[in-house]
Amino acid sequence: MPIFEYGIDSPQLGSLLFSAAAAFLYLFMVERPPSARRTGAKTLSVALLAALSVIVGGPILLTAALLLCAAGDAFLAQDDERAFLIGLAAFLVGHILYAVLFLGLGSSEVVVAQPLRFGIGAAIVLAAMVASVRIIPAAGPMGPAVAAYIAVIVAMGLSALLIPGWGVVAGALLFMASDTVLAAQKFLLGPEDAPFLRARFVWVSYYFAQVLITLSTLQLI
Repeated sequence: MPIFEYGIDSPQLGSLLFSAAAAFLYLFMVERPPSARRTGAKTLSVALLAALSVIVGGPILLTAALLLCAAGDAFLAQDDERAFLIGLAAFLVGHILYAVLFLGLGSSEVVVAQPLRFGIGAAIVLAAMVASVRIIPAAGPMGPAVAAYIAVIVAMGLSALLIPGWGVVAGALLFMASDTVLAAQKFLLGPEDAPFLRARFVWVSYYFAQVLITLSTLQLI
């Protein structure tokens, strides 16, 4: 059942609205130092999408992936290298679950019927190769972890092409764009290179990616 067919006072729509409110609040905190309020707003944005999935009886893989991403957000909100690695691991597993979910819900017939998806898949692989050449060497000791992450998110993006409609595909592409800019920000760009715009692009594209993936997947159940 489409989310917006629920009443304004329903827990389903309430979860989505509170998620959007937390995401909007975090938009004004992206460049602030780590704090409980900042971490809470960032984490709740996606955790409430997981709550929405639970309330409407969504796939357990969707719920688990959202919860892992919310945990990853909590760790990445800290200014600490160890927390960054833990957050990276949480997102990596989350992307694996997304890929498994999309493979289970999708069909190769969708790609055969819409050849444009072949082109999108080729563009995903090409973009990942270009990004890998630049980012992995710059990551130093973290290079193997970054390489594994790139491979997994490419798998997630390609598996999204199997899902009917374009919501999940758009969400996967936004997710990949957000992660690419985040990686470039951490490993390639200097602090003076428009951090204000980068931080906001990463957050907005990431949050809309999660919303698109969540709502589009729930439409399939």
